[in-house]
Amino acid sequence: MNKKILFVLTSHDKKGDTGESTGYYLGEVSHPWEVLHNAGYEIDFVSPKGGNPPVDGFDLTDPVNKKFWEDKKYKSKIANTMKPSQIIPEEYVAIFYAGGHGAMWDFADNKELAEIARKIYESNGIIGAVCHGPAGLVNIKLNNGKYLVDGKKINAFTNEEEVAVKLENVVPFMLETKLTEHGAIFEKSGLWQPHVTVDQRVITGQNPQSAKLVGEAMLKEIRK
Repeated sequence: MNKKILFVLTSHDKKGDTGESTGYYLGEVSHPWEVLHNAGYEIDFVSPKGGNPPVDGFDLTDPVNKKFWEDKKYKSKIANTMKPSQIIPEEYVAIFYAGGHGAMWDFADNKELAEIARKIYESNGIIGAVCHGPAGLVNIKLNNGKYLVDGKKINAFTNEEEVAVKLENVVPFMLETKLTEHGAIFEKSGLWQPHVTVDQRVITGQNPQSAKLVGEAMLKEIRK
C-alpha cells in the first residue's frame, strides 16, 4: 500500500510590489506534517521551481514548527523540493497544498501541478489545501471537463481575511471569489476561526489556525 503524501509549496517570495517577502507558511506545513508523519506516512515536497523554497511565518517558539525544522531528514527534504516534472503521481495517496501568500502567485496557473493533482484525485486519492493553498485548486479540471471545485463545498482564506491583512489590492485575485466563480460552494467562519470542509475527497481549511485540522481530516479520509 502506498504510504506517501505529496506536499506542494510555493516558490514565490514577494507580495506583489510591496517589497514585503512571503513564501510558504511554516505552520501550515509542520502541523499537517506532524499528523501524517506520526501516522506512518512519508512526506515528499514539490514546488513550481524546485529547490529551496522561501519560508514565511518562521516561528520556532511553536513547538511543532521547531520539531519539524530540527528534523534533519525533513529539513533536507524541504530545502531540496522536487520540480513537478520529477513527480510520479501514482506513488501518492494524497496531495496537500500548503498556504502562505506566495501561493497566490504561482499555484493557480501551474498546469503541471494541476495535472499531478488531477491524476492523484482520479485514482481515488485525496486532495487537501489550507489558507491560500486552495489557489492550487482553482483551475484543476477533471477528465469530464469540469473544474474540481465545481459543485463541491470548499473553504479557503476568505475575502474578509484578505481585507483584514490589507492585501486585497496586492494579491492577483481574491481566492474566495475565484473559487466561487468556478462553481465552489464556499463555506467560511469568522476571521481567524478554524474551519475545515470535507467534500468528495477534497479537504480544505480556512487559515493557519485550520492547518492541523486539515491534516487530521486528510488522515481520516485516507484511512477510509
